[in-house]
Amino acid sequence: MTEYLLLFGGAFAAATILPFYSEVYLAILLSEQPGNWAWLWLVATSGNTLGAVLNWWLGQYMLHYRERRWFPLKARELERAQRWFQRFGVWSLLFAWLPIGGDALTFIGGIMRVRLSYFVVLVGIGKGLRYLVVILFADALLF
Repeated sequence: MTEYLLLFGGAFAAATILPFYSEVYLAILLSEQPGNWAWLWLVATSGNTLGAVLNWWLGQYMLHYRERRWFPLKARELERAQRWFQRFGVWSLLFAWLPIGGDALTFIGGIMRVRLSYFVVLVGIGKGLRYLVVILFADALLF
């Protein structure tokens, strides 16, 4: 049970600005418990999606701090991300799994006031597919 909590926590942290790579721990757990791949997928996807919800919430409520030095996005990056989001719309959240820019997308989703239900579904699909690819890749390498 502890390993599942660690996987959930690692996946949650990986979706925030914290530097963490949950895929490595997922692959380790898969090597130890290959028959539990579906449960591991669900735990990792849930944790990572909920971590993205934290970014959404921060985007909703912290935009008025954007001029502060500690704000995670510089003004230029924020403008570029908002233009990109406006161009591709809510569907861009399917790419929230990307290692570069994915976390910013979830933050921008909050800034752009995307409805939470749409946000969770789209981000969850993207992140779930990413973890499925990790599982398939780990399966091909380990077994």
